[in-house]
Amino acid sequence: MAKKIYYKIGEACKLLDIQPYVLRYWETEFPMLRPDKSSSGQRVYNAKDLATIRRIKELLYDEGYTIAGAKKKLDGEDLSELTLEPVSAAPKPKSEPKPEPEDKSAPKKAAAPKKAEPAKKSAPEKKAAAVDSKEADALRKGVETALQQARGILDLLASKRS
Repeated sequence: MAKKIYYKIGEACKLLDIQPYVLRYWETEFPMLRPDKSSSGQRVYNAKDLATIRRIKELLYDEGYTIAGAKKKLDGEDLSELTLEPVSAAPKPKSEPKPEPEDKSAPKKAAAPKKAEPAKKSAPEKKAAAVDSKEADALRKGVETALQQARGILDLLASKRS
């Protein structure tokens, strides 16, 4: 794709793999994120805006900051140095694990799900899976019992009609 000067909200969201409503919300929370408006009033984002959005996404989704924590972190960063790496719709490959965020008061896992490769289950996860399997078996037996009872009721009703 040829490099553009401005991107509409749909284009920006597609490039950065976020939803438009998320981006509009971030605009209300992050003062440094103020896109220009086209003559028709539509939001348009330049390369600096996209780099800022990408940084916000990294802080929230990858590094686990809350909105408040990400604001504090961004206040301490020089956003003029942000550059937009080549943009593609494909997520960038995972590298080494990220270090803990410096601001310990702010980090929490964001509500949005991460796209990650399936990892091997640890012992507690295997145990939880086994418990879930037992619960599923118990539920399955309960449903079978209820089904048998329902069939009995149907048979009883059918015999009363005759």
